[in-house]
Amino acid sequence: MANKPNEASKLSGILAAAKAENRAALIGYLPGGFPTVDGGIRAINALIEGGCDVVEVGLPHSDPVLDGAVIQTADDIALRGGVRIKDVLRTVQEVATAHPEAAVLVMTYWNPVDRYGTARFAADLAAAGGAGCILPDLPVEESEEWRKAADEHGLDTVFVVAPSSKDPRLAEVTAAGSGFVYAAAVMGVTGTRNQVGSLAEDLVARTRATTDLPVCVGLGVSTAEQAAEVAGFADGVIVGSAFVKRILEAGDDEAAALDAVRALAGDLAAGVRRR
Repeated sequence: MANKPNEASKLSGILAAAKAENRAALIGYLPGGFPTVDGGIRAINALIEGGCDVVEVGLPHSDPVLDGAVIQTADDIALRGGVRIKDVLRTVQEVATAHPEAAVLVMTYWNPVDRYGTARFAADLAAAGGAGCILPDLPVEESEEWRKAADEHGLDTVFVVAPSSKDPRLAEVTAAGSGFVYAAAVMGVTGTRNQVGSLAEDLVARTRATTDLPVCVGLGVSTAEQAAEVAGFADGVIVGSAFVKRILEAGDDEAAALDAVRALAGDLAAGVRRR
């Protein structure tokens, strides 16, 4: 078995606590700065208040190639609003301070981190109270500099695997990562779907054969029923686009948006407990 969980990390502790309760963890995602920086902080707080154990703060990118139309729309709103890396770090800090019981991650493409400075980003993320980083487009072979910086600051590094990943590749990826392994349930971009990809359960089983790290499934989950289904075979359920949609549907009514994402988080939290 490669790469056992780092029991000292906050993220690993939260995932272990969920496992001890015989349930999957609920992981929620929203882009930082969406719909505004302050509004985004309130929305991410609402995810935790509704029942998310872990939250991912997305760093908006002008070319989010792995994200579907919903998250692309949210990123565009955030970028047009002038969001910067410092705003995402402030989001992490305010959420982590308000909710010490949750783990706060940043999910980002590699280019902004590289431009900001690898060591600087790791130091600033840790100083903000972040628990780690999800880097979907950073090849493991090119990740040594980041992983060294992350380790120095106690940050977990989460890599993404897909149904197309062959078993030897899964072993390489899981050996390099920490915290958990992000298993993409489907081939393609993010977005809500009527059914969770049928390849997800097989991918989780193949990934578990290479590592003791928890395996969490994302891309496509949007209902309590889907959350319960995925929780039956995965250690965590990741939801993003469904939360973004609730905020977009609420328009300028922030109170309605916060109520909607808090309620959805509550439904999903109940779902992961029905595994």
